[in-house]
Formats: sequence, C-alpha cells, structure tokens
Amino acid sequence: MSSPPKPPLRHSDRVKGPTADELLLESAVLPERPDALRKTDPWRVLRIMAEFVEGFEKLGDVQDAVAIFGSARVTADDPLYGVAVETARLLAQAGFPIITGGGPGIMEAANRGAVEGDGLSIGCNIELPHEQGTNAFVRRSMYFRFFFVRKMMLAKYSMAFVVFPGGYGTLDELFEALTLIQTGKMSVFPVVLVGSAYWQGLVGWLRNTMAAEGKVGLEDLELFHVTDDPEEVVRIIRHAKQHGTSNRTT
Repeated sequence: MSSPPKPPLRHSDRVKGPTADELLLESAVLPERPDALRKTDPWRVLRIMAEFVEGFEKLGDVQDAVAIFGSARVTADDPLYGVAVETARLLAQAGFPIITGGGPGIMEAANRGAVEGDGLSIGCNIELPHEQGTNAFVRRSMYFRFFFVRKMMLAKYSMAFVVFPGGYGTLDELFEALTLIQTGKMSVFPVVLVGSAYWQGLVGWLRNTMAAEGKVGLEDLELFHVTDDPEEVVRIIRHAKQHGTSNRTT
C-alpha cells in the first residue's frame, strides 16, 4: 500500500514581472545603474549553466524514465485523468520512473500513478507568469526558470514520451521530440499519443495534407503510435526497451 500523498509543494514567491525566458529573449536597452552588468546576457549564461548542473546532479541516476505530457487543465473527474493514473501506475510497476512537468492536470495524474505503482515520481516545474505549484505526488522535484533547460532534462532522462491531450505546451513537446528523432539528433524511441478521438484530426492532417504534399515522408508518420489502452502503452515501451530501439545517443 502506498503512503498518503505529501502536501503540495509551493514556490515561495509568485512570479512578478517578466520571466527569465522573457528577459533572455528580449533586446531592451540596458539601464545605466551599478548592477546593470549582472543583467546582461553573458551573466545570464552563468544562471543557465547552473540550471543544467543542478538538473544533471538531481537526475543523473535516472535511467529509462517515461515522460508523460498533457493538459494542466484536466480535473480529477475527467476520464483522461484516470487513464493517465492507470498508465503511469502500470509503467511504474514495470520498473519505469515517471517524469512530468510537475504541475496539475495530467501531470498530477501521472505522478499519482507513479506513487501508486511504487515507482519514482519526478516533477520538473517551470517559472510561469502565474503561479503553478508542484503537485502533491511528486517525490523528486526540480524548478526551472528556462524552458529549454527543462525540456532538455525531460528529453535526456526519458526513453519514451507518452502524450495525452493538451494544448500548445503539449504540442511543443510532441513535435520537438518528433523533430529530433526525424533529423537524427536523438535516437528513435517510443512516442505514444493517448486518446485517439482527440488526436485523430491532427493525425489525419499530418497524413492527408502534410505527407500528401511531400512536406514529410510517409515513414515519418511511423514515428509515433496512437492508442487508448494503458496496457498497450506499456507493451510498446517494454518492447522498445527489450529490443534496444530506445538506446540513446545523447
């Protein structure tokens, strides 16, 4: 029997003003004041390096994790929440650590399933203009200021991506993974879309418009799977691990 969930972790301060990513990407004129030098891009490089170092230290012992993505807006009474819990629980029982963005919705469901399956539950949260606390089911927590550092950690320490219905952020993670695999920047590993009704429009457009016009090859459509069955998700990922198709080159 799993232990009761810990109380939610909360970041100490609500983000005020622009985020670290926003400051990095803007090109505003630097104000003339004594501490101005410490607000330049070269100094921000040191902060970026520190996030990478912290990430590598905290996650360096993690192997064959499964990253689970999906909407932060899904509530606990949504059927998808239950599917995400079951999927993560089965994966955890099969020996796969679970890593998410650490927030609410599908992320919370996945971390909950990891705990129920007595597996390692990891959350990599991000600084946002609005406060997003780390969910109560995360057992190893990290907090990032820069999206690209966080995305690197999610990709580096995962051997599979499981993608539930979500918004722009979910699609960003999905297509970055497919792009890295397609271009050979990352070795082939399972990308599984859960929720066939939700994804059918996108998959149809990829096949009937993008591939039909030659923007991608038909073989690129084989880089992901679509299913509604948590047990099928586990079968796909276990098969990849057993047959070496998840070996990472990074």
